[in-house]
Amino acid sequence: MAQHAARPGEPGGLTKWIGWILFVGVVMIVSGLISLIQGLVALFDDDFYLVAAEKLAIDVNYSAWGWALIAFGALLIGSGYAVMFGYTWARFVALIVTFLNALINLTFLAAYPIWSIIAIGLDLIVIYALAVHGGEGRLLRREKA
Repeated sequence: MAQHAARPGEPGGLTKWIGWILFVGVVMIVSGLISLIQGLVALFDDDFYLVAAEKLAIDVNYSAWGWALIAFGALLIGSGYAVMFGYTWARFVALIVTFLNALINLTFLAAYPIWSIIAIGLDLIVIYALAVHGGEGRLLRREKA
């Protein structure tokens, strides 16, 4: 990967943290795929889960959970893709979507703990990396003069 010239006010172009931004984009896409799988299973096979929908933290049927997980999965995949290209708006959207996805998986924990814990862990990695080093992603984009 070629070094970009430093911009005014920046000490020196790309840093080792740019790898975190690319990693986070991939993690968001994987987390989105996990949410999509959870959502599809909730829609088509609600007997798969460990508890009935009434015993979850929020008492709604598995169809509602399925659509919510599918929606957040799609949002995670889209914003993860945009984060890898360094768009500033994607950083903020990704932070919000990832936080909400972690909350959804926290309330879904009783239904399928393993997938939910994996998704929450991935979401926390994403939140940390975007909050601390997310601004460096803009160095990946080529600006046209």
